[in-house]
Amino acid sequence: MAKTAEILEIPATITDRGQTTVPAAIRKMLALGKRDQVVFRGLADGTVVIAKKDSRADDGDPVIGTFLAFLASDMANEPARIRPVPKSLVTRGKGLVKGVKVDLDAALPEDDA
Repeated sequence: MAKTAEILEIPATITDRGQTTVPAAIRKMLALGKRDQVVFRGLADGTVVIAKKDSRADDGDPVIGTFLAFLASDMANEPARIRPVPKSLVTRGKGLVKGVKVDLDAALPEDDA
């Protein structure tokens, strides 16, 4: 597992049936539980983004779903417009979690529901 300050990269294998397991660290990062769904977004530059599917966006306010669809389309059609997070914001975020310990390799707890 290669880890940099801003990117978590974990290799995974595709099975003969075209399946793979979402690594524990990514499940934890996305707060994925059993039966949760994910969305794959393919960008024009070949980058693929995986995100937790927000069922509220589909079932709730139609404006949010439309806005999220607009963002996904805009990222796919205009990848050059995507900008990195400013270093000042990253520094501020690091300050907020300073001292918080997270074991990215630990198993996820069982769901209560």
